[in-house]
Amino acid sequence: MGIAGGLYLLATGAVLFWGIPPAGFRRDAQPGRILSAAASVLIGAGLTLMILPGSLLFAVIAALGIGLLAVVELYLGLRFRGRHVLARDWLTSGVIGLGTAIALPFFVPLGPHALLGVAGGGAIISGVLWVLAGLSLRHDALKGAEKAVN
Repeated sequence: MGIAGGLYLLATGAVLFWGIPPAGFRRDAQPGRILSAAASVLIGAGLTLMILPGSLLFAVIAALGIGLLAVVELYLGLRFRGRHVLARDWLTSGVIGLGTAIALPFFVPLGPHALLGVAGGGAIISGVLWVLAGLSLRHDALKGAEKAVN
């Protein structure tokens, strides 16, 4: 459980850190620093879970990491509403992450499979959201390119 959940948080943090410039933010500007901090916390939480086993520790550390990212996404979604193409997706992803973070501690008595199920369920829902967001952005960009050519 610790290795699987730790790898998930580690990979999520690494992809988040890598994705800051493509999202249109500089790492030294305020939104970039906030995203970098959330990515660093996720990477640290992932490494912690891979080293220290235990259902309670998994629930607490994963909930804190996912919850912090959710709060950052909600903040950015509200702050950049109407000004950034990812604002609505950040709001939705933040709500999903917050729900996952809140639910995790309640599943500690049910064991590792339940904890991985809750974390994995949130990851799947968020993953589908971000894939659809990426496809929508690509589709909109192709439409814009066609209009510019015509």
